[in-house]
Amino acid sequence: QVQLAESGGGLVQPGGSLRLSCAASENILSFTFMGWARQAPGKVREFVADIRDDGTTWYVDSVKGRFTISRDNAKNTIYLQMNNLKPEETADYYCYGDRVDRYWGQGTQVTVSS
Repeated sequence: QVQLAESGGGLVQPGGSLRLSCAASENILSFTFMGWARQAPGKVREFVADIRDDGTTWYVDSVKGRFTISRDNAKNTIYLQMNNLKPEETADYYCYGDRVDRYWGQGTQVTVSS
């Protein structure tokens, strides 16, 4: 069974940075896409960034220039570097991978607050 394990969340002040990691139990190149989504309390889940198996990346407009998605194929891990974080970006951040199905991790909490 595919397992995705996020880590790296925590409390950060506005303007600060965090780097999230998502370790997959299988070869990440077996996924057509891998990426990150976030869900704040009372809001729908929002896709934030993804990276295709060919290395192509996508970002939601609100994070362009501040977030960077990357991968380490040897470690079967993808990352989300988040810079200049804003309070409204407080959310649970989830990793996902698309193959035949979409697989989700359990999430890691990011709190942006003074």
